[in-house]
Amino acid sequence: MRGSRILLALSAPAFACGILAAGPAHADDPSDPTMTPQAIARDRAIIRKLNQDQLASVRKRDAQYAEGWKAYKGQRGEERGGDDSDARNYAEARRQYDADLARWRRDVAACRAGDYSRCR
Repeated sequence: MRGSRILLALSAPAFACGILAAGPAHADDPSDPTMTPQAIARDRAIIRKLNQDQLASVRKRDAQYAEGWKAYKGQRGEERGGDDSDARNYAEARRQYDADLARWRRDVAACRAGDYSRCR
């Protein structure tokens, strides 16, 4: 109990300073007298430079990612012997699934039509 009073007493001035120091932000205030046409042009140039630097950074990062993925895929191809066995296996499994589904739908339609030997 005593410790919490001390903590409260110590944190109250810091909290009060934070509230008193915080004021409304006046970003892009049209009535700001320091924002002359030259200052606006300077801000625009700075923002444009920051955006271009960020774009260059993102493009460099993406190029590194692409290079890494290319190396990874090449490595996986070497491990498999360079063939597309996964793609062929998937295509075959998909054809089998589609055939089974079509057979099942025909059986359901026949069952509903009265051919109870097709009901499972």
